[in-house]
Amino acid sequence: MKNVVLITGSLGLVGMETAIFFSKKKYKVVGIDNNMRNYFFGSPVIKNKKFLEEKYKNYKHAFIDIRNKKKIENLFKYYKNKISLIIHCAAQPSHDWAATEPNTDFEINANGTLNLLEGCKVYSPKASFIFMSTNKVYGDASNSFKYIEKKTRYELKNNHKYKKFGIPESFTIDQSKHSLFGASKLSADILVQEYGRYFGIKTAVFRGGCLTGPLHQGAELHGFLSYLFKCNLNNKKYYVKGYKGKQVRDNIHSKDLVSAFWHFYNKPRVAEVYNIGGGIYSNCSILEASKIMEYYSGKKTKLVLESKPREGDHQWWISDLRKFKKHYPSWKITYYINDIIEDMYIKSQNIE
Repeated sequence: MKNVVLITGSLGLVGMETAIFFSKKKYKVVGIDNNMRNYFFGSPVIKNKKFLEEKYKNYKHAFIDIRNKKKIENLFKYYKNKISLIIHCAAQPSHDWAATEPNTDFEINANGTLNLLEGCKVYSPKASFIFMSTNKVYGDASNSFKYIEKKTRYELKNNHKYKKFGIPESFTIDQSKHSLFGASKLSADILVQEYGRYFGIKTAVFRGGCLTGPLHQGAELHGFLSYLFKCNLNNKKYYVKGYKGKQVRDNIHSKDLVSAFWHFYNKPRVAEVYNIGGGIYSNCSILEASKIMEYYSGKKTKLVLESKPREGDHQWWISDLRKFKKHYPSWKITYYINDIIEDMYIKSQNIE
């Protein structure tokens, strides 16, 4: 058996994809997840625990709340230097939900991250630490750009500096509205960087665009592409928050994201920050995603356009992937937006 890989949020989209990936590679995978998703969205993921434990004998589940400093410390104390990698995906992931319980949001996203970093520093200092952050750490500063309204999307002018490759890691994180979710994730984001710079831990922050794939259990408050697809398949209304459904997001399949984690793990660096998403290769508006879904499902999407955007939401966001690709040139996007939606449809119909 190889070294231990510790994965938080192991029953969610990215955590589960990561757990499957490393389990297949015969690592001892320890998954931390206390099913907080059920509290956030009324969407339990316990069935994912059963799947992982039955499918992979090298997967071990720890039903621990990352806010519990003592239990996190005891877990690190038990495995110590056997841990070679921590992948921290656990989070409260919703803009809207964060505003309903700001203390809970911050305790999970910021304090929980601090507990994990301390455990790593004290007991597993040679391990690599990957943190799943978000593009919401940049706030809504990108909304100040001048956009061209096209038939199905907003787009930057051809001479805009971010038109060709997307928005880089050097983009401002200051003087903008982040949402309380964005603020708590930014706190964690900077903590992870600081533990890299200050203590020399091999840390990487991945600031994600829209993370998606068949494993995503989309909810109304989280996971736009997955929830939109769920609404399409079940003939439910999808309420579009502002921008006429023309807001643009880059979307990355969870398999491509985990591949990026694997590349970093094999050649780690200290205190790195990467924008990660579909980039210029895989992006769409809500209107465009809806049409692609209609093609595969044969059903009309029931979009309800509302005039008011979500607080701190982006009108347009495409991640610049050049920094990560420069550091890891063999990594690439393998799922484009049509591929992602096709994969979601195939899995939903069990027609592989």
